Amino acid sequence: MNQQLEQKLIESWQERQEYAEQMQPILGRLYRNRAIEIFVYGKPLLGASAIEIIKAHRSVRLKEKNKLRLRESWPLLEALNTMQLAPAKIDIGKLAYAYQYDSAFENTSVTDYLNSELSSIVNQTDEQEAQDVVLYGFGRIGRLLARLLIERQGTNNKLRLKAIVVRGGKEGDLEKRASLLRRDSVHGPFNGSITIDKEKNAIKANGSYIQVIYANSPSGVNYSQYGINNAIVVDNTGMWRDEEGLGQHLKSKGVKKVLLTAPGKGDIKNIVYGVNDIDISQDDVILSAASCTTNAITPVLKALDEKYGIDSGHVETVHSFTNDQNLIDNFHKGDRRGRSAPLNMVITETGAAKAVAKAYPTLAGKLTGSAIRVPTPNVSLAILNLHMRNETTKDGVNAFLRDTSLFSPLQHQIDFTASKEIVSTDLVGTRAPSVVDSQATIVAGNRATLYVWYDNEFGYSCQVLKVVQHMANLFYPTLPISLKAS
Repeated sequence: MNQQLEQKLIESWQERQEYAEQMQPILGRLYRNRAIEIFVYGKPLLGASAIEIIKAHRSVRLKEKNKLRLRESWPLLEALNTMQLAPAKIDIGKLAYAYQYDSAFENTSVTDYLNSELSSIVNQTDEQEAQDVVLYGFGRIGRLLARLLIERQGTNNKLRLKAIVVRGGKEGDLEKRASLLRRDSVHGPFNGSITIDKEKNAIKANGSYIQVIYANSPSGVNYSQYGINNAIVVDNTGMWRDEEGLGQHLKSKGVKKVLLTAPGKGDIKNIVYGVNDIDISQDDVILSAASCTTNAITPVLKALDEKYGIDSGHVETVHSFTNDQNLIDNFHKGDRRGRSAPLNMVITETGAAKAVAKAYPTLAGKLTGSAIRVPTPNVSLAILNLHMRNETTKDGVNAFLRDTSLFSPLQHQIDFTASKEIVSTDLVGTRAPSVVDSQATIVAGNRATLYVWYDNEFGYSCQVLKVVQHMANLFYPTLPISLKAS
């Protein structure tokens, strides 16, 4: 390689690293002190490494005509750090790209530009009280919710994880719970410090003091004795799914609302955030966050139905095995689920297709569904076979879903990949509940087959947290609203 070119490449890379390293402390301060979360074209930068910040900027070239350099977004981030802003989700990538390439802003200063684009949150304050949160159950979803709540710890954090409730209480239980939070075979190590307070039965994690409460039923807990008041209890056990069962939580002192992390039965509202969260009323005391699969497919189905119209369809989910199955062949009340999960593909049922109608009634009676459990521990795939009213093309569908993932109200629910090499493990830790695999899309006239990946643990947990925020009256706008450079 030419020595001059080699030197130029090294200097270019070093410049990007230095900008990314300058960004990191500002990104942290903006969130901890003012609850402002920064993104680059939908990719969250909260807690990101310097390399991850560089990669987020590089990904812009796959979505726009031009690249976005860190030196172009840096002045905007620097200016944000000096502004008085209310809590929000700000896409610095979209702001920087438009500022750089849209001629309308050619003679506008960075400060004037940001004041205009962020006018709804400029010189605003947030005086809302913090909300106590309790995790009832500490399994796969419970521990991921704990991680999500703890990573947002800060002086302006409005969701405070105050306690977890588990069965047991035997010698060594506290250490085991802390260890499971600290290390995870799928999602990796906890990002921070975890210690325990044996005397008070508590876990201390990154400044959060989390009471560990032992109870065999909701009725046996008095939260107020731990200083917990008006809490939202997130029930991760799945033991109770109707109003009568979940209503037990409301009889406990210190509880005001309950959220179920499974499909609810009866008249309980099943909420897929981004789709029907408008149905949440402040009078609702029991809600469901539906299932991981329902959260994965409903946003994509809603978007496609509103654009092309869906007459009918079949949803096939290729789902990772879960704790409900057996490791080795043994008795199980469910058909086929007694056979070894790590050794078999297992045909089973799913209620996700019918559950879509609870969140998006337009598709009631139009979908069927089935499922196959496969020998992978996490990340699943939904295959949507759809008959649509209007004909289109593969490029048309992909372009529409790509823009939906970047510039629509569903941008936090739908992600999009154009990679030809992506496989399931690449999606571990994905925060969006749906990732459209554009390379696998098939369209013939009015028939379309789409492949939608989802991290059935982490992506779903991110959706659950959004419902908790809504229940707590925490509404953080995503800005800019619809800025798309030409």
